[in-house]
Amino acid sequence: MDATAAPTPFSTLIRTASHEQHTEAETSTFMSDLLGGRLGVDAYTRYTEQLWFVYRALEEGAQALRSDPVAGPFIRPELMRTAELERDLAHLRGVGWREGLEPLPATAAYAARVAECARTWPAGYVAHHYTRYLGDLSGGQIIRDRAERTWGFARKGDGVRFYVFEEISNPASFKRGYRELLDAVNADDLEKQRVVDECKRAFALNTAVFRELGEVFPLSA
Repeated sequence: MDATAAPTPFSTLIRTASHEQHTEAETSTFMSDLLGGRLGVDAYTRYTEQLWFVYRALEEGAQALRSDPVAGPFIRPELMRTAELERDLAHLRGVGWREGLEPLPATAAYAARVAECARTWPAGYVAHHYTRYLGDLSGGQIIRDRAERTWGFARKGDGVRFYVFEEISNPASFKRGYRELLDAVNADDLEKQRVVDECKRAFALNTAVFRELGEVFPLSA
């Protein structure tokens, strides 16, 4: 082996190490049924509700991390999703959308872990930030397209605003810049391995939410 070979970029390590969990989350029964048009808009609404709890934890935690040397560079206002989720929920549930809004147990656990990392471990917070926002900029666009066609939402309008990043005109370029931030992250190899492990945990937490949603919305045999 060439001792002078450049080390694998951190963004590549993260992507390859979490590939299996990523695939498992994307191919969950619930998401397959949702994207396949086999579930009603009530299932899509419930999924959007769960996202609100997770992103609130992500974005409330972000404020205190703006000046953090590790997490700070990742805190970008153009990524923030809470306001868009609230517009979508007002459209899906009506003006009193907060009434009776409850996280599933898996969602509560996911949001609690995000909040804990935001408070106590900035590099771990980056793992959750990466798995959510880069996923939204990529696979999230497939969900938006299917939702518009399946339930008749206006293109990039109310009901799917969560997936529309108005301030990011070139997602491919933005994702490239994000990966460069990951590659330059202020962490040693041991800490980087912990971040990779947290990425895997993030995908597992997400998959658990899909599993519980699948139990709420089973397809009748």
